[in-house]
Amino acid sequence: MVRTLESTRKGVAKGEARSAVIFLHGYGADGADLMGLADPLAPHLPYTAFHAPNAPERCVNNPFGYQWFPIPWLDGSSQEDAETGMRAAVADLNAYIDHVLAQEGLEPEALALVGFSQGTMMSLHVAPRRARPLAAVVGFSGRLLQPEALADETISRFPVLLIHGDADEMVPIAALSEAGDALVAAGFETYAHVSKGMAHGIAQDGLSLALSFLHERLPK
Repeated sequence: MVRTLESTRKGVAKGEARSAVIFLHGYGADGADLMGLADPLAPHLPYTAFHAPNAPERCVNNPFGYQWFPIPWLDGSSQEDAETGMRAAVADLNAYIDHVLAQEGLEPEALALVGFSQGTMMSLHVAPRRARPLAAVVGFSGRLLQPEALADETISRFPVLLIHGDADEMVPIAALSEAGDALVAAGFETYAHVSKGMAHGIAQDGLSLALSFLHERLPK
């Protein structure tokens, strides 16, 4: 059963969007945690609608936040629980993307995903397996799940920008290279940036690059 994701919207007035960005938050956070990024981006993307859903499950480690799926080494869940939760969240996110496209009257090529941490994991897993390519994916401080399966399971290709802090204590910087190598091997146009001295977060240099990347690839 697909779950409906609660979300908020900012940006251009409804009915006037030429493009859309969906922010996908990290483990234990919520949609509002990333929706603040719409404020610095919107002046440069004036015809873009910004959406930020809450993940489908309350977070085990933070009942005030949400999770896309359990993470065994953080919350003590089983690998089976994590895989079951992941499959359910994939269905939920695909339905949500379809809903946003219908709501805004857009084609998939006009929508980008911007993920942080677990939201990056979801973005990099879901988007390549959709029937039609999205405009782009930006992934902050995340990793690619099942990199060995990507090439065989890819249906749609699109540009990807990976951004990671070299002082990240939650998701090691090595995850950037692992994801980048798998994406390139699977035929994705892939870019990467390391934010010097940045821990598990989004630095100004990374945000500026993300803005340029989206500005180039979303319809004006």
